[in-house]
Amino acid sequence: MILLGVDPHKSTHTATAVEPVSNQQVGSMRIEAFLADCRRLLAWAKRWPQRKWAVENANGLGRHLAQWLIARGESVVDVPAAATSRVRELSRGGRRKNDQIDAAAAATVAYLQGEGRDLPPEDHTTALALLDERRVNRAQARVRTVNQLHALLRDLLPGGAPTQLSADLAAKLLRTVRPAGDIETVRKDIAWDLVAEIRKLDKQLTDNAARMQSLVEASSSTLMDTPGIGPVTAARLIGRTGRAHRFPTSAAFANYAGAAPVEIASADKARHRLSRSGDRQLNSVLHTIAVVQIRMPKSPGHAYYQRKLSEGKTPKEAKRCLKRRLADHVWRVVIADERKAKSLPNHGT
Repeated sequence: MILLGVDPHKSTHTATAVEPVSNQQVGSMRIEAFLADCRRLLAWAKRWPQRKWAVENANGLGRHLAQWLIARGESVVDVPAAATSRVRELSRGGRRKNDQIDAAAAATVAYLQGEGRDLPPEDHTTALALLDERRVNRAQARVRTVNQLHALLRDLLPGGAPTQLSADLAAKLLRTVRPAGDIETVRKDIAWDLVAEIRKLDKQLTDNAARMQSLVEASSSTLMDTPGIGPVTAARLIGRTGRAHRFPTSAAFANYAGAAPVEIASADKARHRLSRSGDRQLNSVLHTIAVVQIRMPKSPGHAYYQRKLSEGKTPKEAKRCLKRRLADHVWRVVIADERKAKSLPNHGT
């Protein structure tokens, strides 16, 4: 077995082959971060039939190369940058640092220290994250376009247009406008262009939601069984969470989502405040689910919220408690879905 340590950078990657028993370097190669050179690197590595790649920061700078190798059947482990730094400082080179030393250190850490983590291939969670990011960008573009249209309609129509403006309503209003002069004609023409853009964005958002629902259903997720969670919400939860088993406990997931309150203690006094850290997009989803459940009288979230109010909590405090409870629920559901998927025949990671 040969360990191929890789020190990735934006423009170059350096790989060092290490014989793990003797910890001797048996080869090194530096490439440009281009597809052609990645192919050259893989061809060079094939001289060792039994091999494993140890990529430093494989979820950061090394992500593209690591996933490219996995897609071609290679075995890849992720090595934290902090682990390679410790090995480098304890090596005979003291605080020397260069790409070849870093690459060799990554391979050494992966094998000797056991700090390497097997890197799974990308799956439906990555696809949902991509669709969610695309949806956010399209939704923001729609808001900007509607705002521009509002500004134009304010100048073309007395009193402007209603706050909740759709493409069809805007088109109906524009048909009543009779431009007086070149300036109003230009305003009306631009308004029609914006109406066309809004219709296009609406279709893109509809198609995006349909594709999200299809992927969520294909993944056999049971998140949508929870009141307040629809296809788009479930897609965002799965996409932002990734593989739930990377969180050892529900508390770790809640902390990641920013749903765990922060304790402020001094002497014999202790209190908790709202956390401003964590994944704010994930936190926003939990907030939306909490608000929806609070408005649903027969939902478990509504009953929990009312119970917290009866205990003397303020509405904000009760809502925070509900978000924390929902974080636990989401983690348990996603974990159960992952375990169920692994138990299915012909399941691939």
